[in-house]
Amino acid sequence: MSTTDMASNSNYWEDLRKQARQLENELDLKLVSFSKLCTNYSSSTLDHQKRDRSDSGVSSQDNMLVAMTTELEQLLANLTAVNDKMAEYTNTPGASSHNAALMHTLKRHRDILQDYTHEFHKTKSNFLSLREREDLLGSVHRDIESYKSGSAVNNRRTELFLKEHEHLRSSDRLIDNAISIAMATKENITFQRGIFKSIQTRVTTLANRFPAINGLIQRVNLRKRRDSFILGGVIGVCTILLLLYTFH
Repeated sequence: MSTTDMASNSNYWEDLRKQARQLENELDLKLVSFSKLCTNYSSSTLDHQKRDRSDSGVSSQDNMLVAMTTELEQLLANLTAVNDKMAEYTNTPGASSHNAALMHTLKRHRDILQDYTHEFHKTKSNFLSLREREDLLGSVHRDIESYKSGSAVNNRRTELFLKEHEHLRSSDRLIDNAISIAMATKENITFQRGIFKSIQTRVTTLANRFPAINGLIQRVNLRKRRDSFILGGVIGVCTILLLLYTFH
């Protein structure tokens, strides 16, 4: 490689380092300003809410934050591009003799880029969380003020809504209790039915052995069927009465 090429490559490397340092300095200043602006956003928002002013001040601050965020993202993209060019330069044949020093310098610039990127994303994330919280607090504050400034008619309507809501909740509890009682009754009847079937099987076996008992078994079956009808009717009437009481 000629002396001219070496000098040209050296100047190219120095130009890249100069661009990287310039971008890093700009990023450092912008990140400080961005952090201060995000920190002051909460107090400014609360002041405007307390003074009941228009949202022009807060909107102006939002516009500044959006513009600064875009500018920081562009600076980070430019610094990333410069680092990529420096990485490409270290892989050229002419830079092999100074490869260790070049790689050390490149690593330092990449570490700085990583730190600035992490700080930017952390500040931006904190700001978004803060703005979301402030918006929620502002919404709650407006709802409270709207409720306080409401007329007597609105207050009466709210009271009626609350009473209706409580009535619906009471109805739900009564229906749940009725369903629980019905389920328990069903389980009990199912259990008794199993017992009756077992008894019926045993009695049928005895009746087959002793025909004289067959007439007694038929009378028992008729009485059991009649008792089942009576019990089902009582449960149905109780359920209907409970539902009528609930919805009236």
